[in-house]
Amino acid sequence: MSLMTVKDLEQVQTTLSEAGLDYQLELDGGKIQIMGPSDIISSEIGIRFSAFLFAWVNPRRLGRVFDSAGGFIFSDRNVKAPDVSFVRASRLKQSVRYFGELVPDLVVEIKSQSDRVSPLKRKIEKMLELGAQVGILIDPDELTVTIYRATSEPVVLENEDILTLPELFPGWELAISELWPPVFTEDDV
Repeated sequence: MSLMTVKDLEQVQTTLSEAGLDYQLELDGGKIQIMGPSDIISSEIGIRFSAFLFAWVNPRRLGRVFDSAGGFIFSDRNVKAPDVSFVRASRLKQSVRYFGELVPDLVVEIKSQSDRVSPLKRKIEKMLELGAQVGILIDPDELTVTIYRATSEPVVLENEDILTLPELFPGWELAISELWPPVFTEDDV
């Protein structure tokens, strides 16, 4: 069996789309991987993280925030779609109607119910090797956020901690407790 290319990925995606099937695909080592839908807690965490980040990035015109549908072609010819990603304005002055052909500055993976942590960690580490500045792994099961940088050991933040990324967003702070979906009470509704 021959290795698949970005062109093959596009062709499969088009065929699936024409058949009314909406799957997210990634290309890894010449193999197409189908990314199943996330559980709704992971999805909500992704939206919450994106919203907090976008609210900081957009008015300062720092760059672009993407969700899990945004695919990037890396220098190793793999196509990946982090759950949340950020690219500095200086690196992507205008979005294109194609995959981004670069590695985002920030990549975020959110563990869903069916995920295992070790493959997500390897995915983040690979993106750091290829040029991402910061990788974040959010684990809703453990209520932790692990920050990865190529130049230092991972840092694990817990519910009472504050996330800062001064190398990308000077002054931005996010309470880890804000990431978790709220529980509504009868008084709220």
